[in-house]
Amino acid sequence: MPGQATRRDSGPRDSVRAEGNVSLLGLLRQTHIFASTVREILEVKLLREVSDAPLTLPQFHLLKLMARDGRHQVSEAARFLGVSPPAATKNIDKLEGLGLIVRARSTGDRRATLLSVSPEGRRLVEEYERRKAQLVTPVLERFRPEELAQLTTLMERFSVSLLERETPEAGFCARCCGYVESGCPVDWLLGDCAFRKLRGPSPREKKGARPS
Repeated sequence: MPGQATRRDSGPRDSVRAEGNVSLLGLLRQTHIFASTVREILEVKLLREVSDAPLTLPQFHLLKLMARDGRHQVSEAARFLGVSPPAATKNIDKLEGLGLIVRARSTGDRRATLLSVSPEGRRLVEEYERRKAQLVTPVLERFRPEELAQLTTLMERFSVSLLERETPEAGFCARCCGYVESGCPVDWLLGDCAFRKLRGPSPREKKGARPS
């Protein structure tokens, strides 16, 4: 009908030439759409749905890190957030004020303050992951297992190849947001995984071969 937007059946194929070669513009377009869609639906929107607290994504990612990896000092939180210790303290104060983390003095160093997730903070992280699985599962069912395996492999190759050409900023590598995998090629490349304690030494530390 006039005035109504209609869906274009050939939409996804506009970026692919007839001979099957993907254009650079089409590839970049799809990578940006994928990244922004994941952030919008599986991070920003979902976080708002599971929590009334005014959390930013970096603050929630810090909460996830501590939920996965025990206790941390303020200096470690600062590195993870990529900010100064005073700025990290402001984020920590907010999380503590919301009842999501607790402070405790270190038994080994009375001057050091250790941070850990409260039961409420842990429940928030668990509910977030549960709801995320509910959202993603029916989407995955639209793909064959071999398609998902290939997609996973290609996304990893693309990300690692892109990182190889740049010099990432210093600080924790937390690009996986806590979805830890042994032998991570990004960890091999960057060597400062925020979640390494969960799985032991990295491949580089073991002097093993680079993950393929």
